[in-house]
Amino acid sequence: MRAVVQRVASARVTADGGIVAAIGRGLLVLVGVTHEDGPGDVQYVATKVRELRVFEDEAGKMNRSVAEVGGALLVVSQFTLYGDCRKGRRPSFDSAAPPAVARALYDDLVRLLREGAVPVETGAFQARMAVELVNDGPVTLLLDSRRSF
Repeated sequence: MRAVVQRVASARVTADGGIVAAIGRGLLVLVGVTHEDGPGDVQYVATKVRELRVFEDEAGKMNRSVAEVGGALLVVSQFTLYGDCRKGRRPSFDSAAPPAVARALYDDLVRLLREGAVPVETGAFQARMAVELVNDGPVTLLLDSRRSF
């Protein structure tokens, strides 16, 4: 499981002409699932997202989690995180999990994140969405449950 985590001042998702979800200060989490993922991968990403210390403390150091600053999470499924661009000009998505598998693991991730003390909003799974954000910092981090980077 891969995630792109962005610290945001605000973020929102629109689909079919309407706002699906919106948050103020917090983390936008774009999530990709591969066919090899399972419960351990979900747990790894959920724990990392909840515990990442990417918000500043009084000294200006990134030392606080999203919960500690009263932030929120916006979690959006994005299968293109498993796009392979090493050959040719068109990405291959062979490593991305099929929609039914990806949906189940994405839902598990959202469920685990909602067990914490942070509000969690979601995008529309398998929909064409517009994701708007104000990246705060900018701070953008990459997570991979296989620790490949």
